[in-house]
Amino acid sequence: MSNKAKNTAMKNDGKPALTPKLRFPEFRDAAGEWKETSVDEISNTAIAGGTPSTSEKNFWGGEIRWMNSGELNHKKVYEVQGRITVDGLKNSSTKVVPPRCVLIGLAGQGKTRGTVAMNMVELCTNQSIAAIFPNDLAFNSNFLYHNLDMRYEELRRLSAGGEGRGGLNLQIIKSLRVILPTLPEQQKIADCLTSVDKLITAQARKVDALKTHKKGLMQQLFPREGETRPRLRFPEFQGAGEWEDVPLSKLVGSLDAGVSVNSGDRSATSGEIGVLKTSAVTNGIFEPQENKVVFDEVEIGRVKESVQADTIIISRMNTPALVGASAYVESSLENIFLPDRLWAAKSKPGTSMRFVAIILGSNKGRAALSKLAKGSSGSMKNITKPDVLAFMIMAPSPTEQQRITDCLTSLDDIIAVQTQKLGVLKTHKKGLMQQLFPSMEDA
Repeated sequence: MSNKAKNTAMKNDGKPALTPKLRFPEFRDAAGEWKETSVDEISNTAIAGGTPSTSEKNFWGGEIRWMNSGELNHKKVYEVQGRITVDGLKNSSTKVVPPRCVLIGLAGQGKTRGTVAMNMVELCTNQSIAAIFPNDLAFNSNFLYHNLDMRYEELRRLSAGGEGRGGLNLQIIKSLRVILPTLPEQQKIADCLTSVDKLITAQARKVDALKTHKKGLMQQLFPREGETRPRLRFPEFQGAGEWEDVPLSKLVGSLDAGVSVNSGDRSATSGEIGVLKTSAVTNGIFEPQENKVVFDEVEIGRVKESVQADTIIISRMNTPALVGASAYVESSLENIFLPDRLWAAKSKPGTSMRFVAIILGSNKGRAALSKLAKGSSGSMKNITKPDVLAFMIMAPSPTEQQRITDCLTSLDDIIAVQTQKLGVLKTHKKGLMQQLFPSMEDA
């Protein structure tokens, strides 16, 4: 029987056979159907951790690695090492977790709940983490880790209490259904996915290293607090004068906002009119897809201030955490317009708007802009145009502005390429996992 035929084979009871769409050659004919079971059936040791009272000195101050749910990061979940610090344990109030256990976040806010990890060393955990102990006769820990990691969204849905402070519990973990092939096939799949994980980890480290390099470079290319010259200067500007502290109005020609219009609940497609959401500039990067389509002809006639190239969009009215956010716009979008809560900062001749955007988007610039926000509402703050135009920026000559901008933009381009490669690897792994594991719906 061909591999394709096997994928569509039915069992005697009329249900789909529990086999994956993609199978390694040595298992296509001989290994047969996968078996449905549960976590409780394959591991007679699945526990939740516990936290000793800080007043019990006989527990604390040792070298047993200690881990809480906050250390479970869905983006870096594989080789959890734990910590060796003065707040480690001498003894444990719960069972010590041996290496190669599958760990699952039970509680907590954000994406901690349902996050899957696997520890490489012996450690203890708090009560917000469940540990499934290894059982070499029933399952391969690496295989189970990848299997459950693929089901992150399912684990989130099983979490009691929705998206707030709800949590999974140990009983839910024990009752989880899993589908297992033979141990040799488990090992083969685990080895394959672990190899992909290593590529993803290496690529992520490359991206992180580039971002760290950029951060360090910016600290050298811009003057420090209280100084008027940067520590690092390009050769052609070594003998140039000091940077000047100037108001933003000297670099920016105008701040122009759009208008509020009635809009739909989806993004505009090509040829349609859209108005930006304030979320288009939340992270320092302009995201034009964050817009809402405008259908009504009257409303279309009211829109103004389309997105123009070489401008900086600034959030003038937003939550306390997001007010003052900004992003540089590289290309014009004639069919996408600004709302009344966003400004477009337009340049004066001789100004590098990318340079200004770098300063406004830096941690220091972002914090300073946010401090300008006013308003009695605890959920919404507003920055006035006069305050922003009076905002002081330290800047060199236009030619040095451009030189710094070119350098950092080139580095940004490299980071973008490497980040895209990381995304491709993650997408490849996701697709591969969907092929290597049978559908839980079939089970």
